[in-house]
Amino acid sequence: MFITDIFNSVIFIPLYNALIFFTGLTGGSIGASVIILTLLVKFAILPLSHKSVTTQAGLRKLDPEIKKLKEKHKNNQQDQARAIMELYKEHGINPFSGCILTLIQIPIIFGLYWVFWRGLSSGVVNPDLLYSSVPMPEMIAFKFFGFDLIERSIILSLIAGVSQYFLMKLSIPPIKPEEKKPGEALTFADEFKKGLGTQMRYVLPVMIAVISFGFPAVVPLYWFTSNLFSIVHELLVKRKAKELLA
Repeated sequence: MFITDIFNSVIFIPLYNALIFFTGLTGGSIGASVIILTLLVKFAILPLSHKSVTTQAGLRKLDPEIKKLKEKHKNNQQDQARAIMELYKEHGINPFSGCILTLIQIPIIFGLYWVFWRGLSSGVVNPDLLYSSVPMPEMIAFKFFGFDLIERSIILSLIAGVSQYFLMKLSIPPIKPEEKKPGEALTFADEFKKGLGTQMRYVLPVMIAVISFGFPAVVPLYWFTSNLFSIVHELLVKRKAKELLA
């Protein structure tokens, strides 16, 4: 209960009020408000996500050198770990920062999702959740480009799944054949990484599409907007990766 109260007070209610505020500014358009709020939150956590993405890019760039160090110190795990950490330090990379920053983002992303699902599922605004400074919109339009956002939409769900696929394809590239010597078999770690990457690229998008179809169309609209922002960010980071990690 205590954790729920904190979540509601710090994340859910502020985001809900922001959504209703933007709804009033956009003439009652829930669809436009969802997009605006999603983009604002993504911009707000951009420093965190940017650091996470650049860290992952840096780790991928160092993969060949890491493999050499593992081979060189394969008989001494302590020397191997020490050498790898020195390599990270030399290039200014914290291998754990990506996970930490991702964990920080989770409550915010979940709060946004909760607003769009629970906060809008009834089709009416809950005045008990509004701050005194946030006026009740004169009208609320749940229709957005022909989609009723409080009803399920297979089209928006499929779009959300496709956007998730392209995001996963960018952020989790497959193991390149040239990284292995001719005739050399993949290690267990490489096989595991390859299998996990394949599942993330193909299974997760399908899951997103299926799960989204079980909720009002406002949820896949949120997923698509969020994924589109992340795709653009990922492309920009990849373009500037050499300069950022030099």
